[in-house]
Amino acid sequence: MRNYKYIYMKRIQYFIVSIIGMMLLACSGDDSVIKDEEKPTISLNYIDGFPQTCSVLKRGSSYDFRALVTDNFELASYSIDIHHNFDHHTHDDQGVNCELEAVKTAVNPLIYMENYMIEGGVDEYEIIVTVEIPEDVDTGDYHCQYSVTDKTGWQGRTSIDIKIVE
Repeated sequence: MRNYKYIYMKRIQYFIVSIIGMMLLACSGDDSVIKDEEKPTISLNYIDGFPQTCSVLKRGSSYDFRALVTDNFELASYSIDIHHNFDHHTHDDQGVNCELEAVKTAVNPLIYMENYMIEGGVDEYEIIVTVEIPEDVDTGDYHCQYSVTDKTGWQGRTSIDIKIVE
């Protein structure tokens, strides 16, 4: 009987030593590799940044939408999303809210959603996208949302209120 107890204790010791060894190996990574723990940023707060919060855009006109995006390592892509806010919804990253018109039902709203790649391994980029506002879209309250993603998958977003008028 004593022999089985000895073998059982040796197995437990071997198991414990194995677990400790695996834990030590798991913790001893390559500390020289820098991990990206920051999401990219988007700024409209510069002279050419457009649209600014509460900007008024006219149907039948074209506008250059511009924003500066930066990352601590490398940018990968960005998107622009313009959609109606006739139901007065908000976004979690939205700053200032503008005065809104009455809630209404969309008939022919502007819906603009485009994705773009950022080439060249850069950590700073100026978005410049020309958007044409069609003559026949619904006037009223809209959101413009910029989104940027870096090479490791972190994403930054910002949304602003804009208005489309006659």
